[in-house]
Amino acid sequence: MEHAYSLKGVMVEKKDREILSIAETNFAAGKRYAIIGPSGAGKTTLLRVLNLLQEPTRGQVLYYGQELIYSGSNRLAIQRTMSMVFQKPAMFSGDVFYNVALGLKLHGMAKKDIKGRVEEALEVVRLSHLAKQSALTLSGGEAQRVALARALVTRPKILLLDEPTANLDPLNVAIIEEAIKSLHTDNKNTIIMITHNLHQAKRLAEEVIYMNNGAIVEQGTVAEVLLNPKNKETQLFVSGEMVY
Repeated sequence: MEHAYSLKGVMVEKKDREILSIAETNFAAGKRYAIIGPSGAGKTTLLRVLNLLQEPTRGQVLYYGQELIYSGSNRLAIQRTMSMVFQKPAMFSGDVFYNVALGLKLHGMAKKDIKGRVEEALEVVRLSHLAKQSALTLSGGEAQRVALARALVTRPKILLLDEPTANLDPLNVAIIEEAIKSLHTDNKNTIIMITHNLHQAKRLAEEVIYMNNGAIVEQGTVAEVLLNPKNKETQLFVSGEMVY
């Protein structure tokens, strides 16, 4: 099995406090993952490490078998094979079409090829009718859908999602989830998503990782972690009994 990521002894320290400590784990290429756990568990820090936004204090991160280097000219080339959608996306001045096309322009795609790709991405997130609207006037749900279109338009090998549907209404949640499924069906890319919605994890993921205190407590299939967890802490978390 090919691994998109392999982590060993990865630690991140901040102000003499350990905020991430991953003994060893792998993310299989082409698989969909959901990362769950309480706030402050280290979930976002892990995503930032995977996207080369946060250099580990120590440890080794392999990307398709090659060790990630968090500085130097090769960093940008690797990051361009990934896309990350944050919980609160930033919209740039300009219309929706411009915001979605920006990534392709930065990748150096020819102008004649950009139009079709952007139109396709906007159709997937059901925003074709807003292509010429200023991105700064969008609702929260619309802005998140634009951010997702901006991520998927580059057809990344890796899609990292940090609570992409937090605080959104059911319609926007359904559209975003369907777009994520469509992207994976078409491109067989690796998707790693943080979510506090256990039902969403069941709908979208093949494998679930439960984290707490910066560490992976339990990892396995949806059935193993969400329906029949072995770890007592995981059992309490997924049942809603654990209070933080």
